Amino acid sequence: MPAPPRMDPYRSPSLSRGSVRAPGRECMNRMVLRAAAALLMLAIFLLDTLTTLEGAVAVLYVVAVLLVAGTHRRGDIIVAAVSGAVLTLAAYVDTHGLEHVGSQTVRAFVSLAAIGIAALLALRNQSAVRTLVAQATLLDVSHDMIFVRDIGGTITFWNSTAESVYGWSPDEALGRKADELLGTCYPDRREAIEAELLATGRWEGVLEQVTRHGNTLVLDSRWVLQRDHHGRIVGVLETHTDVTERKAAYAALVRSERRYRRMFDESRIGVLQQDWSAVRAELDARGLHDAEALAAHIAEHPGFISQACRLACIEDVNPAFATMLGGDESTPAPASVHDVLGDADRTFAGALLAFARGDAFHEGETEIVRVDGSRAPVLFTITFPLPEDGDATVLVFVLDNTERRRAQDALLLAQTELAHASRVSTLGELTASIAHEVNQPLMTVVTYGEAGLRWLRRDPPDLGEVETAITRIVSEGRRAGEIVQRIRAFLGKAPARSEALDVTVVIEDAARLVQHELARGMVELQLELEPHLPEVRGDRVQLQQVLVNLMVNASQAMTGQPGRRHLAVRACVGDDCIDIAVADTGPGILPEHMERLFDPFFTTRPQGMGMGLAICRTIAEAHGGRLVVDSEPGRGATFTLSLSIASTDMPA
Repeated sequence: MPAPPRMDPYRSPSLSRGSVRAPGRECMNRMVLRAAAALLMLAIFLLDTLTTLEGAVAVLYVVAVLLVAGTHRRGDIIVAAVSGAVLTLAAYVDTHGLEHVGSQTVRAFVSLAAIGIAALLALRNQSAVRTLVAQATLLDVSHDMIFVRDIGGTITFWNSTAESVYGWSPDEALGRKADELLGTCYPDRREAIEAELLATGRWEGVLEQVTRHGNTLVLDSRWVLQRDHHGRIVGVLETHTDVTERKAAYAALVRSERRYRRMFDESRIGVLQQDWSAVRAELDARGLHDAEALAAHIAEHPGFISQACRLACIEDVNPAFATMLGGDESTPAPASVHDVLGDADRTFAGALLAFARGDAFHEGETEIVRVDGSRAPVLFTITFPLPEDGDATVLVFVLDNTERRRAQDALLLAQTELAHASRVSTLGELTASIAHEVNQPLMTVVTYGEAGLRWLRRDPPDLGEVETAITRIVSEGRRAGEIVQRIRAFLGKAPARSEALDVTVVIEDAARLVQHELARGMVELQLELEPHLPEVRGDRVQLQQVLVNLMVNASQAMTGQPGRRHLAVRACVGDDCIDIAVADTGPGILPEHMERLFDPFFTTRPQGMGMGLAICRTIAEAHGGRLVVDSEPGRGATFTLSLSIASTDMPA
């Protein structure tokens, strides 16, 4: 018998996805084949037994064996072969008996041999078919798109992944040209690819194909040439892996890397890429797994900081940082952090501790060593990788602080100059204050001196008046000395003199001091003092000076004013204080001057210095009181000095 033809999975229709995926139809086919084989064997048995045909009729049982081989079941083939052999022997015995030997016996043995050989070949072919079916099933369940085409490009096999990804069913794809169906776009000329395939038997590359829905897929493609046992090309197996997302991710990674490189190269902030793997390894080798242990180790071994600084390697620097170092493109980049910081640095220890703590970043200020050996102040931020990342790449962002440092130095110089100007201004204010305070007693001394001279020039001299004038001169001289002494005590931070004072006496003494000033200005003074006013605590000279200033200002405000010039000084008990009001009948104070009335150097008189009221308010506040003004233009002004009543248990 001729051998059965060689089965090829890429050409056999029985190995298509339809046969693999139709178990119900397969079962029905098996039942039909079994029934047909049984009927055929029965007919052959009857023909061999009941007729007188001379020939190897039993050889026809081979047809039944081949028929049941279509069920692809090993048991069916064996049953058919055994049944054929048994029926052949039964027909021989029934027809010729056991003792007959002749040509019929030879024909019987030939039939039995044919049945056996057919069964063996069918079993062998079934094993090969099963292997091919298994291979076809593996192709069908693969996650890659797999199809087989002939050398002309016609599709002969189409797996399930190809159906789900491309969108065409096997019935729609089989028999179609692959390039036309999928719109394949090759990375090179198709002729060159086919030439490589024929020369080497395989081809690999990346190509693009279009699905049924119009989506373009980027595929990693592998082609394998299939040949039969004669070496003839029977087909091309194409395996395609969808790498669209992978390529998109790679493209995104490339774009990200380009953006990073662009930012790295074009940033005006200096950037260093460092490798701290050696630092981490050294810390692990020494058992320094946390910041506390590292701090203790640094305290015992200060030289470890310099060692770790040398272990921090610099992989790359951007042009901005190279410019900070004062180099150019030909200048080699520093090898380690120590080359940048030098031996005098004291900031790397903090960065090392932050690295040991697992901090995400560390900021600080330091100085870098330039190419020419000079040092430049910089601000820096170090970004550390997380320990679980397994990455030792450290990025350091550096900002040149030279201009900022210069600006700070310029600011400090300006502040120094401003402080000097402020001291000069303060000295001017102090000088004006001294001149203002001492001017009144000096003018009084001059007035009494001139009066004494007039009394001496009389004929005869009035020595009594001369004595009175000299006594007043001595008193005013002492008052001027006390004023200077108070100012010196204020500058020397000496404690202010505080004593219990009778308000009535203080007011009367102040009125006596200005009586000549008031008389010269034709001002009428009226004192309205409540009897038995309680005492206040303070400095007698300073409080007298406040009242003198207020009364002199009132007299000068009424100078040249027609009509009555009246000055009233009233003292009464208020809410836990004594209110002393100095009221005049002068022109009053303009509303726009009210807010600046107590400012230093503000004055409305051409000859005034603008220090009197400022000093008066300062003295009032130093005594725990206050000085306010109330004025209505055209109706005079009233200054009210409020002083706290002295407590009975307050020490003297």
